[in-house]
Amino acid sequence: MIEVETEPSAHTNNTNTTTNNNNNNSSDVSTAIDFGLDSVSHREIATQLSEMRLECEEHGVQLVQYQTETTLARIIELITKDLSEPYSIYTYRYFIHNWPFLCFMAKVEDEIVGAIVCKLDEHKKGSYRGYIAMLAVDKNHRRKKIGSSLVQKAIQTMIDHKCEEVVLETEITNQAALNLYQQLGFVRDKRLLKYYLNGVDAFRLKLWLK
Repeated sequence: MIEVETEPSAHTNNTNTTTNNNNNNSSDVSTAIDFGLDSVSHREIATQLSEMRLECEEHGVQLVQYQTETTLARIIELITKDLSEPYSIYTYRYFIHNWPFLCFMAKVEDEIVGAIVCKLDEHKKGSYRGYIAMLAVDKNHRRKKIGSSLVQKAIQTMIDHKCEEVVLETEITNQAALNLYQQLGFVRDKRLLKYYLNGVDAFRLKLWLK
């Protein structure tokens, strides 16, 4: 779901995560949490990121932070290919312009082959919650740990900004995405009925950090 509190002024592949506008047609239904309940330590995140970065480098992949809007068109192209529903450029700009430090790209030479778009909000007094809005990897560059590396890079940045938990939504039929996030320590928090415009339910996934 697109968690947008104000009007924007200017959230994938087989492991995609997408935001959603269908507020009126979805409802929250609690589900059994079957991924495990342990929170993930900062050290574990750093270790995993280091290992995945090395694997990416073996494939000639570099992770870079968003800098200018010259790369926005490519980010939109990557994500749009696998979206459950379309988003306007204002949606992308809302996230990227407000939280540019939480938008990362994976590059092979000069080609952008993956992207993640996130945000960070105050959740409780003195603490923050991260939100993964969009994740995409070019189909020709999958199975190189690019998606996992982008997620870990974003989470590490969230930790640096005092984030205590991370949430996202993904289609219940997107087994690749569910597997990816399960491996990173996310748990199923809720099932959202008819969450997407195509009528498919979503799982809200959550990662507790410590």
